[in-house]
Amino acid sequence: MTQLLTLTPILAAKKLKAGRAVLVDIREPDEFARRHVKGARSRPLIGLEAMPLAVEHGREVIFTCRSGMRTAANARRLADLVNGQAYVLEGGIDGWATAGLPLAQDRKAPLEIMRQVQIAAGLLVLTGVALGLVIHPAFFGLSAFVGAGLTFAGATGYCGMARLLQAMPWNRRAGA
Repeated sequence: MTQLLTLTPILAAKKLKAGRAVLVDIREPDEFARRHVKGARSRPLIGLEAMPLAVEHGREVIFTCRSGMRTAANARRLADLVNGQAYVLEGGIDGWATAGLPLAQDRKAPLEIMRQVQIAAGLLVLTGVALGLVIHPAFFGLSAFVGAGLTFAGATGYCGMARLLQAMPWNRRAGA
C-alpha cells in the first residue's frame, strides 16, 4: 500500500513544473471553480473511486484540498488509488497561496455552497436572537429552528438549506 507523505508547496511546485507529478484536487466542483492551482485535476472526493485515477507512468500524485485536512482525513482512501508515490500538499490550497504561489481564481464564481450555508445560518441565528431580545421572545424559535436544521444535516448528510441555496440564481452558473 502506498503511504501518503507530506510535501511543502514549494517542493510540490517544483515537481509539477518539472512534469514529475500531477496535482489532484479533491474538493467539490464549486470550490474548485472559485480557486485552484492552475493545471490541477478536479476529482471530488465523493466520486473518486467511481473512476480510476489515470496518471501517466512515472509521475507522482499530489493530493490537495483547501487546508489539507480533508486529504489528511482521507489519506488511506487516497493512497489506495495510487500505485506509485503519492503526497498530500501541506496546508492545501491555502498553504499554496501563503507560499506566494499563483492560483487560478474566478472571483465571479459563487462562494462555495457550504460557506453560503454557514453565512445564511449565522445570519438567521443572529436575527432570531436580536428579534427575540428586542421584539418578542417567540423569535428565539428562529434560532432554534436553524439549530435543529444544522443538527439534522450533520446527522443525516442532507442539508435542506444547501439544497435551497443551490437553486438560487447566483449558483446556477456553478452547476452548469
